[in-house]
Amino acid sequence: MSEKNSSEIIGRVVATEQFPSSPHQFFFWTRRSTDVGIGTLVRIDGPESTVYAVVVDGRAYSKLESPIEDVGASAGDPATPIRWDPSGEITLWTAAVLRHVPEEPMQPAPIEHVRMAKTEEDVRLALRMETYQGGDDDAAIPVGLYATGGINAPVYLDAGFLMGPESAHLNISGVSGLATKTSAIQFLLTSLFQHFPANRGRVASVCFNVKGPDLCFMDQPGELETEDLEQYEALGVDPVPFTNVRYYAPLKPDGVNLNTLRTNPDLMSRVEPLVWGLREVLDFHEVLLTREDLDAKADGVIDFLAERVVDKEFLDDWGRVHKVTTFADLEALFRAVFDGLEAQSRGDIWRTHHIATLRKVRNRLLNISTRCKGLVTDDGMVSDLPFGEFEDRGLYVVDVAGADQLAQDLVFTRIVSKLREHLERRDLGVDHVVVFVDELNKYAPHDGQETYVRKMLMDIAERGRYLGLVLFGAEQFRSQVHRRVTGNAGTTLYGRMDMDELSSPGYQVFSQSTKAKLATLPKGELMVRHPHFTQPMFLRFPRPPVLSGTLGVEKFAPAEDLPFAEAVVTRIVALDRNVSPADIRDVIADRREEDVRRALAVTLNARPKGVYRYFKAALGPVVKSVVRPELAGRPPLKDLDDPYL
Repeated sequence: MSEKNSSEIIGRVVATEQFPSSPHQFFFWTRRSTDVGIGTLVRIDGPESTVYAVVVDGRAYSKLESPIEDVGASAGDPATPIRWDPSGEITLWTAAVLRHVPEEPMQPAPIEHVRMAKTEEDVRLALRMETYQGGDDDAAIPVGLYATGGINAPVYLDAGFLMGPESAHLNISGVSGLATKTSAIQFLLTSLFQHFPANRGRVASVCFNVKGPDLCFMDQPGELETEDLEQYEALGVDPVPFTNVRYYAPLKPDGVNLNTLRTNPDLMSRVEPLVWGLREVLDFHEVLLTREDLDAKADGVIDFLAERVVDKEFLDDWGRVHKVTTFADLEALFRAVFDGLEAQSRGDIWRTHHIATLRKVRNRLLNISTRCKGLVTDDGMVSDLPFGEFEDRGLYVVDVAGADQLAQDLVFTRIVSKLREHLERRDLGVDHVVVFVDELNKYAPHDGQETYVRKMLMDIAERGRYLGLVLFGAEQFRSQVHRRVTGNAGTTLYGRMDMDELSSPGYQVFSQSTKAKLATLPKGELMVRHPHFTQPMFLRFPRPPVLSGTLGVEKFAPAEDLPFAEAVVTRIVALDRNVSPADIRDVIADRREEDVRRALAVTLNARPKGVYRYFKAALGPVVKSVVRPELAGRPPLKDLDDPYL
């Protein structure tokens, strides 16, 4: 027998008037005792072609024509042994065709013997993986194992269809806690970072942590079992945590303690504050101010401020020059305008804008620093992601789990907008960025009011692949996410699903047996749809190589909020282990909190080698002095007499 026909015959194609074969589907029968099940790959070796297919449904038959015959044969006792020939029992399987070899002419499946896919080569050919796996341009990204019929065959995604430009984006759905959505994304990012071809460019990822500690320990090794390690070996993925990870989190309202669960002293060195000022907020006022807040007239005032006032020397109508860089400066400008109009009885119009509109804009903008306190500051300090300096295989986790919805919307919109701007200019530092967003049904719902965040998600899904901006999205209920977001995902993963969700129209393309299996999937198993796979495939994947959020909080218990001075000491010590806490306490003694806060933000933003010396120089030699203007951003090295810089 040839190698082609070496696997055992398990059944035979049957074509009847009721169950005809077609180019995309056929039926075959097997004995009741068989290893075939939903999701099994099978093969037909015909005289002219080979047909690969996946089992999607099954029914069992016996010779009985009605249930009453069985009752009569058993004398009404179900414990009576079966008296008919067991060979009269069969199972009829429905198989969806994956591939014809050769592809043309495409004909109905031949009435031949059926064999199970027993080798990695069978799986490779059935899923068309030979078109992108191996060779000089190997674009195969391991996604899981086909583990049926006694084999563990690795399955790969095509990097060109996962990251663009042919297609892009990935979406994963499943019930909370049981579908392992976060674990699957963590594993897939590990696989992507290790296997993304260097000749396709540099890649990084920005992950938004929106639930508890889910993504707070991506740099810590996970707890893997022997089975997991074997799966990693079969997939060719090294089970190690991410090494190039940077965390960002807003501050709490006190302006110094970080609003994150990753506050254990052993982990603080990789956490940086995410703090924005007036300019950063003004550029994205549509996120924070709804149509009920503002109208076209108010938009005109904001545009005027953004284009003519902020970060410029503005001469008002009374000869005074204003340099508006902070919310406090903006308040001073508005006060000068209101006082000037009142003193000169000039009426209610200033620069074509009505005073009522000016007051409304003032109230809305100045309230933002209170509503988003910790993320938005009114002292002009900015601490941000390193746009323009992203590193290859760098992971940037933005933890907004503790922030309110308004702050989360602002963080997501501004960061993604900045990523898009830099990718358009090709100066981000990498060529591809994976943006991971959980709870898509909340940020991009299929119904309800149109929001800036939803419009941005749809824009990424529809045009992001041309820029290298790729969306990895997750949600519990796919049917509740906007169709333009899910429909543009080239690759889709399904974990364990709720039966009510499976009854929605979007799942009608799946057989009843496939939906029944989806409703009972164990952890570590997913159904995958990919452009190269003409039918969904059930695959297994190992636990991610990083510490889960639950175990991470147990191992690295979050620290309690500290008083202002001690919080500053902790942040500096976490960055510079060589400095004495007592020295830091001495240098900030009797300083104003706002001065210390500014100096700390400058230091964290610059990340110098000599952290303590830098911080001390940023405070300045004079007690209660204000940080020099040139230190507001990343100060020139010549301004700080520090041999360690």
